[in-house]
Amino acid sequence: MFHEGKIPEFSTSYWRESTDVPSFSPLKENIDVDVAVIGGGIAGVTTAYLLTLEGKSVALLEADKLFDGTTSHTTAKMTTQHGLIYDKMIGYVGEAEAALYYEGNNEALKFLQHTITSQNISCDYTVEDAYVYATTDTYVKKVEKEYEAYKKLGIEGEHLTSLPIDLGEKAAVMIPDQGQFHPLKYLVHLVKEMTAKGAQIFETTQAVDIKEGKTQTVVTKEGHSVNCKDVACCTHFPFYDGKGFYFSRMYASRSYVLGITSEKPYPGGMYLSAEPSSDSLRYTTVDNQKLLLVGGQEHTTGRSEETLKHYEAIYSFAHNSVGVKECLYRWSAQDLISLDETPYIGRISENSPHVYVATGFRKWGMTHGTLSGMMIRDAILEKEKRYASFFTPSRFRPNPSVKNLVTQNMEVAAELTKGKLDFTRGNAYNLKKDEGAVVSVNGKRAGAYRDREGCLHLVDTTCTHMGCEVEWNSGERTWDCPCHGSRFSYDGEVVEGPAQKPLASLEDEDSEK
Repeated sequence: MFHEGKIPEFSTSYWRESTDVPSFSPLKENIDVDVAVIGGGIAGVTTAYLLTLEGKSVALLEADKLFDGTTSHTTAKMTTQHGLIYDKMIGYVGEAEAALYYEGNNEALKFLQHTITSQNISCDYTVEDAYVYATTDTYVKKVEKEYEAYKKLGIEGEHLTSLPIDLGEKAAVMIPDQGQFHPLKYLVHLVKEMTAKGAQIFETTQAVDIKEGKTQTVVTKEGHSVNCKDVACCTHFPFYDGKGFYFSRMYASRSYVLGITSEKPYPGGMYLSAEPSSDSLRYTTVDNQKLLLVGGQEHTTGRSEETLKHYEAIYSFAHNSVGVKECLYRWSAQDLISLDETPYIGRISENSPHVYVATGFRKWGMTHGTLSGMMIRDAILEKEKRYASFFTPSRFRPNPSVKNLVTQNMEVAAELTKGKLDFTRGNAYNLKKDEGAVVSVNGKRAGAYRDREGCLHLVDTTCTHMGCEVEWNSGERTWDCPCHGSRFSYDGEVVEGPAQKPLASLEDEDSEK
């Protein structure tokens, strides 16, 4: 194949590699603050930053390192154009409610743009037009309906039959004056600003529980506590459920990105295919040349037998559309999608007035994460905007929530049954270096990975969240759960929740030879 050997062997995010992120010590004692923020991505940092500006004493706890999760694996488009969302939303909730989704995200977009320009933040920010395009007649009709939704909601936009770049399009909708930026350079600036004003940040500090009462107590894995009036849970998947049953109200989706230099000149702009492939294009400037970020290939976590094929499909799209001079980066992202495709932002449940959650950003974490910080700040200050009720986690919209809830949980039940009936009989000792697979250990299902030094790692494939069977992800060298999206490293450590405990390790000598 033309791309064989040209895609990087290991997953590396350009954002992370190109940023000097400050480091912070773990929490080593009990502390008292006004607000505890859990999670060091864009939602958590924005929340902590805004509350610090309001004079609140804030402690931010991050289980690993700042920005190491979804925030450093985004394509970092700042836009209110979230695919073909507005026509569907009008069908679900009507024009007045759909307008609230746009209003909240537009405020987040304006906040990002104003903060960057007014503070002169060096984060490779450019103003770009955003496009969603269709290449088939079926999606041409959907694009036309989306444009009609723009007009109903007062969204400035255009209906087009061609793009500045040839992507085989038949129709497109465009929203002008959106933006793109380097998310980590932006967030490093916010971190420096808020710590200078007294905010505390603790890395490698995993929050494991919240004890609610007149005062909230965040308990860490090491046994320390943060006592506070309010808690903001911004950990991608909520580490604390608060009887909100979030695992049953969201599903996890993976998508993939290549960073390339192109043979053809790139005209600028941000592009997203309306088709199921969700092909995506944007650029960032590196050493005075454009690095194109080409993405797509969305699928439910743990339900793709060969994940490397998704990178190959993206390479093929890039080759056919802009030409590939060199492929410098590859990485993937995991996103959580709610039953009605709207984030859960606000009080974690009706009975928890001082515990807030921000999750389910779909693929649009830059605006949704920023909006989360703004909304949680407003709620704590008792100055909530009119769109707060639209995003509240306590909402229930029969259409499409009931249908999606039934479908999602039927799929979970099917995956659970499928995993338990998997009578794989592979032999771990036949694995080559840097190869993983489901194998048999003493007649039972197990996961095996032989690392580059030849050492064999064996784990129990039963997910520690709810007992589904994980599958091998060859593209990222992880074990992924097809039920609720938990992910584990090749040796069983938790990479993504909702699981909080690692996979059980098995001894090499127990493997069937």
